[in-house]
Amino acid sequence: METQQSTGTPFPNIPPILESDDREYRDPGVPSTVAIVGHPLHPLSVLFPIAFLAAALVTDAVYWFTRDPFWARASFWLIAAGLATGVIAAIIGMSDFLQIERVRKRTAGWAHMVLNVTLLVLTAINLYLRLDNPIGAILPWGLLISLIVGTLTSISGWFGAELSYRHKIGVVGPGSRTQP
Repeated sequence: METQQSTGTPFPNIPPILESDDREYRDPGVPSTVAIVGHPLHPLSVLFPIAFLAAALVTDAVYWFTRDPFWARASFWLIAAGLATGVIAAIIGMSDFLQIERVRKRTAGWAHMVLNVTLLVLTAINLYLRLDNPIGAILPWGLLISLIVGTLTSISGWFGAELSYRHKIGVVGPGSRTQP
């Protein structure tokens, strides 16, 4: 991958999806507001809902092909776990969103937040539809919602990576919370 030299620090020559500020490549970054011994918790906490909700999409698809009720029950519990851990990740992420002005100044920050709230709402709807009948709710709506959630999770993850890697938010560094 090519890099550009900018008075000492090379940075990737990858076009930004939304916006970029070259000063951020020289900036040491903004630490997360929720961290343990300087380690940000949001990147750690999102792994669980992503894994649970991606697995729910797989188990929904397996149920569609096999019609084995085991997969419907597995989807129900994966969605429940995805929602529970997603709420925890959202609380941690919202802390950074509200306390770090640099996040709110970026379109990627708003897109990431709106997509994640949408994901939680869709996941709650998906779980609600399955409460009384985990098997009957999969086709077609449960599978469709799981597919939409999986797609939006990927897009939201891209924006989260933009915030971390391009805008250096939630990283270890003594940067300003307001300006690069």
